[in-house]
Amino acid sequence: MLLKNDYYTYRILWSEEDNEFIGLCAEFPSLSWLAKTQESALKGIRSIVADVIQDMKNTGEIIPQPITTKNYSGKISLRVTPDIHRNIAIQAAEAGLSFMSQKRK
Repeated sequence: MLLKNDYYTYRILWSEEDNEFIGLCAEFPSLSWLAKTQESALKGIRSIVADVIQDMKNTGEIIPQPITTKNYSGKISLRVTPDIHRNIAIQAAEAGLSFMSQKRK
């Protein structure tokens, strides 16, 4: 049976500074877990996330929604240089994707 914390985004990286693997969770960026093996780092970060979620439930805090369960429109808004904007518009057209562009006033 999957638990809510099974849907979070976990990542295991090697930490040269600590000479160990570090377990991270994107939805809880302040948490980490160091371990000698990748498997132990994953087990550790999952365990601490589960503990934090339980604490948050107990105190009535809002628990972050897993990134993987959010709905995305496929639309983003960002500022880029005019040259990059032009290149994106060209690539979108070549890929057959719609690309809405606002002209500068």
